[in-house]
Amino acid sequence: MFNKKDALYSIITGFTAGFLAWRIFAFLNISNFYFLPGAWLTVLIPVLWIIGVNLGYFLGRWMPFFNQFGKFVAIGFTNATVDFGILNLFIFLTGITAGFWYPVFKIGSFSAGLIHSYIWNKYWAFKAGASKGGKAEFLKFAGVAIAALFVNVGTASFVVNFVHPVLGIDAKGWANIGAVAGSAMALSFSFIGFRLTVFKK
Repeated sequence: MFNKKDALYSIITGFTAGFLAWRIFAFLNISNFYFLPGAWLTVLIPVLWIIGVNLGYFLGRWMPFFNQFGKFVAIGFTNATVDFGILNLFIFLTGITAGFWYPVFKIGSFSAGLIHSYIWNKYWAFKAGASKGGKAEFLKFAGVAIAALFVNVGTASFVVNFVHPVLGIDAKGWANIGAVAGSAMALSFSFIGFRLTVFKK
């Protein structure tokens, strides 16, 4: 059932995602959404996270895994903004949007999102903070994370380096399209791995 902790964590992760998304869109020269300034994302996304987590609990009445999945998705999207934020920081600092260095940038940005993911999933989505899994739990997490890293980076790099941009999207935009594809694939893979092997009760 949705509680004060869920509300607080939804607001924290939602604000983080909103702020980073605002700055990413500004870098991509997308400043307004339906005439609203991008800064509004810092308010709208926390509200969406609260709704999403509540929806997860509602669906969990019939399919219990949704109790975790609603929070996992909110965390996952927040991880994606951490990932994209660092990726775009690398692009901003170097001007490189494809080629050999793109997978290197993706490994760095994905790893930062992964650390964020472990902390929030352990203590919120899967409520395993009090578990004494220790080294074994971390090794399982690392195993799933490494597999998810390959899924994410492989998918993103394939899209960026082998799929021709469509709809007139520029190089910076297409680099982010690749990141979205990689994150979507890794999100599904990670939830299954974390639920069944890392934080299994």
